[in-house]
Amino acid sequence: MIQLTTKELAVLTEQLSGEQSLVAKYNRLACETQDETLRMKFTEIAQRHQSHYDTMFAYLR
Repeated sequence: MIQLTTKELAVLTEQLSGEQSLVAKYNRLACETQDETLRMKFTEIAQRHQSHYDTMFAYLR
């Protein structure tokens, strides 16, 4: 396993937190909108950010 410096780990942790926030934000927006096109777009964006999160988290394992 690759050893990360404290700074690298802090950056990855910050990025994970940011991705989690974006997933929550876009999922909330998808739930709140009445427009089906926007709902689908917000859901797609949330899924993309979830994928980013999953990829970074897998790197840390």
